[in-house]
Amino acid sequence: MTGERELTCVVADDHPAILDCVTRYLEAAGMSVPAAVPDGAEALAAVLRLRPDVCIADVAMPQLDGIALARELADAAPETAVLVYSGSADAALATEALGAGARGYALKDGPLSDLERAIRTVAAGGVYVDPVLAAVLAAPSRDTPKPLSGRELDVLRLLAEGGSYVEIGTALSVSPDTVRSHMQRAMTKLGARTRTQAVALAYRHSLLG
Repeated sequence: MTGERELTCVVADDHPAILDCVTRYLEAAGMSVPAAVPDGAEALAAVLRLRPDVCIADVAMPQLDGIALARELADAAPETAVLVYSGSADAALATEALGAGARGYALKDGPLSDLERAIRTVAAGGVYVDPVLAAVLAAPSRDTPKPLSGRELDVLRLLAEGGSYVEIGTALSVSPDTVRSHMQRAMTKLGARTRTQAVALAYRHSLLG
């Protein structure tokens, strides 16, 4: 999705300073920001109208929060990757966001270069979990999932690093369909509804450490 084409991003945040700062940074990084809005309802309308590559959504916004927005867009605009942008390194919140359909969870405490990397990762079809949050998700869990095969773990690990199904297939010398099959089996074993939730749960069970 990235290639040489300019990425388009809708930015949604109810803090004017963050909204302005992120917009300016992304435009300076060569991305297009056709809409920068202060709440989730406006973000939903903007995404449905503009169909951007990525929607950067504050986790806590008026009218429609980032998680609810991700859930709405997963059905209404699946071609737009939702990246939840949060000040909270809360494992439960991140797992909920990824389970709702967000493709990434980035922290506002990190440098804007991390946000840019997160945007490019999810735009390319990968999954992004902030490194600080990944450490939190890797805390031991009392629930034990069904054992994953080595290849299923490889697929999850490469997906967590931002790889698309095509890139993962190339790295593992298998077809994208085979990668998809491994992913589906991993999701079933982990009890995940989406591949991003599968990555979060794999971190939570210390499988990707």
